[in-house]
Amino acid sequence: MKLLTIFIYLLATNFSYAIEKPDIKNLVLIKDLKIYKNVVFKDANQKDVDLIDYKGKLLILNFWASWCAPCREEMPSLDNLQINSSLNNLKIFPINIGQDNLSKSKSFFKELEINNLDIYFDSTITLAKKFSIRGVPTSILFDKEGKEFSRIIGSIDFNNEEFINWLKSYN
Repeated sequence: MKLLTIFIYLLATNFSYAIEKPDIKNLVLIKDLKIYKNVVFKDANQKDVDLIDYKGKLLILNFWASWCAPCREEMPSLDNLQINSSLNNLKIFPINIGQDNLSKSKSFFKELEINNLDIYFDSTITLAKKFSIRGVPTSILFDKEGKEFSRIIGSIDFNNEEFINWLKSYN
């Protein structure tokens, strides 16, 4: 009987501390955390950006294109997420995979008043293939050890309070 009581206590306390996945239909949790090697893409100056240099930070790679209406819809909330003071260890990389040049990408950001994010490119679509991206927008979330723990397939409102509270548990 004592063992049963201890088991129930441990089970109950574990559930009380677990943070549930937000009720967002296109948020997919990764059961077996994935580590990728050589996650490299270009910044606006065509210099390599390597995710390994950001170990210790919570990361979001957001794959988008200027012709994508859902990308246009979610980008302002993604911009706000980058400056959310409760997520001060978060770095967001919006990666254009739409074959757009820098000028067109800058126009897209200017039109949407995106001021807190930088522009990155995967012009060769190497990363899109590596991550098996099926469409845009797609966001891949990495924990502080560089392991993929979740994906967002399609657009969401990154200002969603339930999502932000869930994300804080990884910060």
